[in-house]
Amino acid sequence: ECSPYAAHLYDAEDPSTPVRTIPGLCQDYCTQVWQNCRSIFRALSADPELIALENNMAKFCRYLSLEDTDYCFPHLLANQNLNQNLGLVTADAEGCLQLCLVEVANGLRNPVAMVHANDGTHRFFIAEQVGLVWTYLPDGSRLEKPFLNISEAVLTSPWEGDERGFLCIVFHPKFKFNGKVYVYYSVEVRFEERIRISEFRISPSDMNALDHGSERIILEIEEPASNHNGGELLFGDDEYLYIFTGDGGMAGDPFGTFGNAQNKSALLGKVLRIDVNNNDRGPLYRIPRDNPFVSDPTARPEVYAYGVRNMWRCSFDRGDPHTKEGKGRLFCGDVGQNKYEEVDIVEKGKNYGWRAREGFSCYDKKLCANSSLDDVLPIYAYPHKMGKSVTGGYVYRGCESPNLNGLYIFGDFMSGRLMSLKENRATGEWQYNEICMGTGQTCMFPGLINNYYQYIISFAEDEAGELYFLSTGVPSATAPNGVVYKVVDTSRTAPPGKCQVEPSPVKVKSKRIPFVPKEKFIMKTPTPHPRLKTTTEAPWGGVPEPRTPRTPAVDGAGRAPARPGTRIRPASTAAPGGRAPGPGKEDRGQRRKKKPPGNGAVRLMRQGRRGRGRGRVEVFIDGEWGTVCDDGWSLPAAAVVCRQLGFPYAVRATKKAEFGEGTSLRILLDDVQCSGQERTLLECSHAAVGAHNCSHEEDAGVVCSREEVTDR
Repeated sequence: ECSPYAAHLYDAEDPSTPVRTIPGLCQDYCTQVWQNCRSIFRALSADPELIALENNMAKFCRYLSLEDTDYCFPHLLANQNLNQNLGLVTADAEGCLQLCLVEVANGLRNPVAMVHANDGTHRFFIAEQVGLVWTYLPDGSRLEKPFLNISEAVLTSPWEGDERGFLCIVFHPKFKFNGKVYVYYSVEVRFEERIRISEFRISPSDMNALDHGSERIILEIEEPASNHNGGELLFGDDEYLYIFTGDGGMAGDPFGTFGNAQNKSALLGKVLRIDVNNNDRGPLYRIPRDNPFVSDPTARPEVYAYGVRNMWRCSFDRGDPHTKEGKGRLFCGDVGQNKYEEVDIVEKGKNYGWRAREGFSCYDKKLCANSSLDDVLPIYAYPHKMGKSVTGGYVYRGCESPNLNGLYIFGDFMSGRLMSLKENRATGEWQYNEICMGTGQTCMFPGLINNYYQYIISFAEDEAGELYFLSTGVPSATAPNGVVYKVVDTSRTAPPGKCQVEPSPVKVKSKRIPFVPKEKFIMKTPTPHPRLKTTTEAPWGGVPEPRTPRTPAVDGAGRAPARPGTRIRPASTAAPGGRAPGPGKEDRGQRRKKKPPGNGAVRLMRQGRRGRGRGRVEVFIDGEWGTVCDDGWSLPAAAVVCRQLGFPYAVRATKKAEFGEGTSLRILLDDVQCSGQERTLLECSHAAVGAHNCSHEEDAGVVCSREEVTDR
């Protein structure tokens, strides 16, 4: 296996020097090699200068020496300082794991799921919320003809944050032989909203398309509200189909005495398990004999686990590649109500606490005090200061990044955080580490990038077990801003050739559309985020809350998702600027002249006067004040403006000249897209200064606050 210090040994880090043909040798070791087998170097290297020194030991070993003797061979193998972190992902001083990304697909409309067929072809299939599924080949190209198109049947809308739509697709474990695929989507039947689980078969004439006429409805469940639709389908190693439903929507699961989630006679707020094998004749599904409530007359026999609010993205652990440890564990992210998001390991017959409990905290205090609750606590929960909508992920079991093995990687839709959990085998506890985009030279390799769109919708594994996530800059079912990223750990890669796969041939009848990457590496040096206070006292007197890591890139203040293009990226180290200057100070009886505002300064205006905490945004650029067009105007951009003005929170990003039109000024900025980490508005990406296609009817504004405003 390649040494992580190969670049040092061969002097490959300095582009001004030629790469060595022989690694740098320690003096004592070189002396032994020269005395015993110096003739081998003629076979190892064609370097004429080295061969010319073969008979002079001092010059020979001086030629092979390294300036930095810590890295010479073989002493570096025993150097404790160099080897203490081998096998671990590179982390910064605050413990944030440094990973990189590869862009895999783009231009997708809210990509909600990415799956593989497990048939040896190494194709992957990406589902859009509108109801289309696309086929991607191992070379990265997409087929022009959709694998599935049921967009006319799917119930969704362009509204940002609409949870309805096409939500999941899964291939039968024996797809290679039976050609069956299962989908989960929202539908309206006789003015009633439902979730529908359907079965399709592969087209007999095209292995890259489903037979749209083959749909069989396996199960339908009435949805009392338009949110909390669940949306996960998985096949376990037992070859049974697992279905993850939400609690029916609205706040606090208000249905019935104890809510849907605690009611085992309801299918909402549950993990269901059914048998769809050998269903060509007879019932469309059967109940597995060992389902936990088959003998309970008050329970639906499909129920496998209960007490869940809205599990969004679950996965089965493939197990350690060598020992298979962990194989079959079922991980889920369960979206919280007002305070906490949680990650659970789902087991048969267990109660996961909702609506009695949210994370480790009591939500319904009366239910929470019920001694018969007997609920299972999450392996991890985090407060809404870190994020407000968990997206469950995967335990990494791939080949290419061996240091990630065993790491559960997940994210948050609202804050854009990438996070990880690692199990301590001795204690059974899970250790949290945030994941950051690699700093410095970590990601400066061809094809790698260090930024991504904020709204993390889903995670995925390919057929080889490599990890991906899907995100967008505009969380609307009709906005083509979705991107798929592959996760890469550059701290250690597998030996060349070890992870090579040979895909089975695919007969292609549709036109191939080559993949063209659009995302770029951002050449900025990240700076640390401020840290939140750590809470160690348990919210209900037993289990401590998780350590709170760094603040999210943008705290949305509990509002609706931001507008287009919000990215998580390295923060700039440019000098802060842009605060409007305060009144001059007296100095020895004379008043100093008021300094002109700095480039990028901002101010808020209302009705011709300076606004206090709210108003039309005006920016100072190259000696003049001007307005900002609301194209792309978002909460992250508002957060930047508010922070420039000394306000810690952005409540709202306003549009359509809500605070009046700045008709006496030029429109200076358009298409502003911020991550929320920028020091000034000018650091955000934007059209050329003065270039726009707007009128003052589109002047942007903000509402700022000195206190956090949260949803209730």
